[in-house]
Amino acid sequence: MRKNEQGFTYPLILVVLILFLAIFSLRVEQLLTERKLSNQTEIILQEEYYFHSSVRKIEKIMQTGGGIPIRGSFSFIKGIMAYQAETPIGEIQKVNFTLRLHSGETVVGRGFFNTSSKKMTKWTEIN
Repeated sequence: MRKNEQGFTYPLILVVLILFLAIFSLRVEQLLTERKLSNQTEIILQEEYYFHSSVRKIEKIMQTGGGIPIRGSFSFIKGIMAYQAETPIGEIQKVNFTLRLHSGETVVGRGFFNTSSKKMTKWTEIN
């Protein structure tokens, strides 16, 4: 039997293995990025929902009782929304909202309410 030591299979398998590992690592990185993005999107949508619900509750309080309590809070499943109302200036009343999620994130927003129409007229988020 003749010895053939030119080494064709070892470099071929090495190249295929390196190619497989490169594609595999790219796919894992893509999966982790998508999971992180999904988690961040879920948190942002949850924050928006909690702010929207709180604004609707404040509007309902204004429509039924007339005035907004100076301080209060609303409890949600994954966080607590605290609010603090300032004294009205003319027909505009500012209400500061602070959302504290159980995951540790805090978001602050400010709503401007019209006391005559009993609706929110402007919304700003404070960083």
